[in-house]
Amino acid sequence: MKPVARPRAPGSKILSPDELAQELKKLKQSSDSSEVVFTNGCFDILHPGHVTYLNQAREEGSHLVVALNSDESVRKQKGPSRPVNSLEDRQTVMAGLECVDFVTFFAEDTPLELIQKLHPDVVVKGGDWKIDQIVGAKEVMAWGGRAKSLGFVDGKSTTRIIEKASKNH
Repeated sequence: MKPVARPRAPGSKILSPDELAQELKKLKQSSDSSEVVFTNGCFDILHPGHVTYLNQAREEGSHLVVALNSDESVRKQKGPSRPVNSLEDRQTVMAGLECVDFVTFFAEDTPLELIQKLHPDVVVKGGDWKIDQIVGAKEVMAWGGRAKSLGFVDGKSTTRIIEKASKNH
């Protein structure tokens, strides 16, 4: 019987932006065929739409990087009651997904600075984003990469989960 490959420990996937930049540089030097896919978001309460989207994102390349908004960045975008889960908790949950290779974070309003630092081959967002709205798409395409708007799972959202939970109390 063939031994089953064990999944990587979630903690080993969580890196600071600087650590991740170094790791991706080593990865690209060691393999001509590695293609790094970058996506970002709050991913506050993980739901089936997120899981479907992240698996689609991973199919676009050999390594998937997920950059999470810092807690303060989420509050700026979503309001004072968010995030429900802290950055540390969101990183741990995200790193537990098999399709995710690396997890990092950004504190700025957009991930543009991080995208320029990491230099991914592909940048993706969910289907509710048009290519010209995807932060970093122009830059990634300028260095020969791709930008893609993936499918959208209708009816699945963190906001909807929070609304449903608050009605039940």
